[in-house]
Amino acid sequence: MLRQVLHAGLRTCFRALGRFVAGHPVFFASAPVLLSVLLGASFSRYRVEEDVESLLAPKHSLAKIEGNLVDSLFPVNRSKHALYSDLQTPRRYGRVIITARKGSVLETTHLDTILQLHRRLYQMQVTVPAAAFNGFNYSFSYLCLPDDKNICIIDDIIRAMEEIQLARASNRSIPALWYPITQLADGRLAYIGHQLGGVQGWGPGGAVRAQGTGAKGEGVRSARALQLTYYLQAHGGLMDQVASQWEKAFCAELHQFAALNPKLGLYPSTSSSLRTDFQFSSVLARHPLLASLGVCGVLTVLCCSMRDCVRSKPWLGLLALLSVTLSGLTAAGILNLTRATYNSTYLGIPFVMLGHGLFGSFEMLSSWRRTREDQHVKERVASVFEDVMLRFSGSTMLHLMTLGLAASPLTNMEAVRLFCRTAALAVTISYVYMLSFYSSCLVFTGYLETGYRHGCFCRRVPKQDRLDSKPAWYRCLMYTRYQDETQTTNPTHGVGHTHVLNTNLTHTHMVNNAGIHEHVANSTHAHPHPHPHTHPSGGMEPHPQDSHLLLGCVRRCYGDWITNTYVKPFVVLLYLVYISFGLMGFLQVTQGSDPSALVAMDTATVLYTRAQQRYFSSYSPVIGFYIYESAPYWNASVQRDLLEYAKGFQRISWLEAYLTYLSDRNQSTSQPRENFTRTLRHSFLREPQFAHFSDDIIFAERGQGEEPDVAASRIFLVAKTTENKREEMSVLLDTLRRLSLTSRVRFLIFNPSFVYLDRYAAAVSSPLRHSLLAVLFLLGLSSLAVVEPLVSMWMGLTLLSVQFGVLGFMTLWGVELDCMSVLCLISALGHSADCSGPLLCGFASGRGESRTRWVRVALERHGVPSLQTLICYSAALVPVSSVRSNLTRTMFRCLTLTASCSALHTLAFLPTLLTFLPPSKSRGHRPGADGQRQEVECVEMNDSTRVVDQITTV
Repeated sequence: MLRQVLHAGLRTCFRALGRFVAGHPVFFASAPVLLSVLLGASFSRYRVEEDVESLLAPKHSLAKIEGNLVDSLFPVNRSKHALYSDLQTPRRYGRVIITARKGSVLETTHLDTILQLHRRLYQMQVTVPAAAFNGFNYSFSYLCLPDDKNICIIDDIIRAMEEIQLARASNRSIPALWYPITQLADGRLAYIGHQLGGVQGWGPGGAVRAQGTGAKGEGVRSARALQLTYYLQAHGGLMDQVASQWEKAFCAELHQFAALNPKLGLYPSTSSSLRTDFQFSSVLARHPLLASLGVCGVLTVLCCSMRDCVRSKPWLGLLALLSVTLSGLTAAGILNLTRATYNSTYLGIPFVMLGHGLFGSFEMLSSWRRTREDQHVKERVASVFEDVMLRFSGSTMLHLMTLGLAASPLTNMEAVRLFCRTAALAVTISYVYMLSFYSSCLVFTGYLETGYRHGCFCRRVPKQDRLDSKPAWYRCLMYTRYQDETQTTNPTHGVGHTHVLNTNLTHTHMVNNAGIHEHVANSTHAHPHPHPHTHPSGGMEPHPQDSHLLLGCVRRCYGDWITNTYVKPFVVLLYLVYISFGLMGFLQVTQGSDPSALVAMDTATVLYTRAQQRYFSSYSPVIGFYIYESAPYWNASVQRDLLEYAKGFQRISWLEAYLTYLSDRNQSTSQPRENFTRTLRHSFLREPQFAHFSDDIIFAERGQGEEPDVAASRIFLVAKTTENKREEMSVLLDTLRRLSLTSRVRFLIFNPSFVYLDRYAAAVSSPLRHSLLAVLFLLGLSSLAVVEPLVSMWMGLTLLSVQFGVLGFMTLWGVELDCMSVLCLISALGHSADCSGPLLCGFASGRGESRTRWVRVALERHGVPSLQTLICYSAALVPVSSVRSNLTRTMFRCLTLTASCSALHTLAFLPTLLTFLPPSKSRGHRPGADGQRQEVECVEMNDSTRVVDQITTV
């Protein structure tokens, strides 16, 4: 009873709203346009998000806390001897991978060319401000990070190559180069595993034998690649501006140098490359998005057109697209006024709006064609609102629930949160504009139909006698049966009639003994016959709406075919195949934590990443092992523990070098604290080959006359890896963290890539999981008072099935679970609800007759609008597939699978399963009750001016 009361109240409210909109069409058509133009003028405040790490990395993670602690203990400017490019990356830097197309980069010719490039970069100058006459010139020596001698810190491989060049010039023996740890001329051990790639050694088979005990390894015979990093200071606004200009000049210089030296391949990367290439997807997608808009506009015009030129509504297709565009412009204006920033993930928002907006427009047009054509336009619009807006509002609520919860603080991924917040705003505005702008446009086209005007050219259609004298093409263009069929829509019943003037009654009501009220003005199931609309004239078309191609095909062909007894087993078998392949892909889901997988193709980031994976995948990035509390390093058990933790890694360890130093001098490694610290400070760190270890130790003063304690220290670890580098790094991170919880020495490990790896799977999947649970909860709650329980159950199962299929098939298609694919999965919840919800509601609302009959009716009423939406939506996705971007490729594949899975469920799986699964159609229907009903019919008398008087016949 509560459900019936709520339904009746909501339908009455929407009917009143429809009558109000139809009474003021000019206001509701002009207000959204004016508002969109005013807000669209705010694009002068357009800003692009510059911090990509905050978008793509989990917002709250232990790795970020550890990174802040590491920066406070060992800032970059503390290192005065050596820096590791993939561990200690300052705010600004320039990096380049140099490859030899033939031979080795260590050959004399290539080596001299590389050192020449290094000198050019070192001496390169930039002018800031660039356009000013009195600008200042800045070189790398001014911007670089200095060492203890106030000389720029450069990579160790440069020093090794300069030693080789100097030895060749002086005809001396070339010093041996070891990999991955080599010894420089000053006796210092340097790790060059991240600076030299594609190495072949002098061992068996040419392979480099990695040593896990900290030894040098094998001698280098050849190397295919070389990586150089130039570190910049960027403290303050001016220095950051100068460093930004230097990075641009760095890329330009490398491009010019590559053109002059075709034997070398250069792959540059800077601190701004990821941001630039990530946002470049939006630039590449501008023209394809316009093409999508054009293709969708053409198809919406075709979907709204009919053979009958009066009933045809081609302009409504373009106006529906215009309504979606205006709502997007309004949402963008609001974002600009609130100082929000844009990023490339927003490319998916237009498709969320497009799917939802087209669904609402096609549903309203379908309901308009089911209204009585001899009614006044205001009453027809009111009937459309009463019939459609309750379902459309429900699907909008599902969109807002899924997007709103994903936009809440529970979401740990900033890109997902911002996308869902913006998409929720856009869907809300699109809903309001559909109620106002599109509905007023429906009123205007309704007046054109009432005035017997052409649906496209808006001119009055000539009478039949005048058309007979026109050419064939003109008669085809002006074909209509509208006037003749409208005059016969209310045939008499052959009984006595009492005619009473009534200007308020506009609906035909069939009231049976069960107390069920059905509105014939908006539904065809008031009559128990297979075809509810019948006409006495044999020359008339039995269904005037069959002049619409898709509706005629569904009514005459597809509805009978999909419900055929011999077709049902094949559909069920197809669904089992669908579930099997979905499960196959679901079990192979992989996370995509690499940010380079979301940038445009053929950009500096992608080319650099490919070169790095090809030549530098033998070893992991340098991992910092930080002991952040004072520890008894002089204790033998502590020494054994620390050596055991580093066992199996390539390492640069001050502790291991110090213990070897003590052993070489026949001193005990287990000494009192004062002796251990005194020897460390006054002997070990003052040796030239060990002086660089002073960057790795922090001393804390105790009291006057006492030796200070080692308050914190660090060592560097490198692991041997295979092709699955990121997966192995994730496993290594979890293993060492578990070890830190049980260790007596308080330590942490850190690498900048851990920010993307740490809790990434949970951060990416949690918004999808929360949105799905929220939708199921909303459906369960609404089944208590608003929606029938079986409808909620079927809707929940459909959403789960579509999500399961999209997730499984996208994995089989090579799409990883990253932030973009999760955004598409979240939007897929609302899209599948748009397509399948009206079909389920239409089927469940029917009483009596057979399941097959009501499946066909539901397909006619709601399957055709869903099919039109899916056709236009899928066609709009096609131009996006041409964008050379990893992000848009992921979006295209996920949204295409969403449309395909939704179409399968709406047009195949549900129509078949509903023919033999609940809800039952016999409930509330008793045999013989049809003959005990009272019929009240409203007959409208028409004159030549289409002004109607309403006569009630009982």
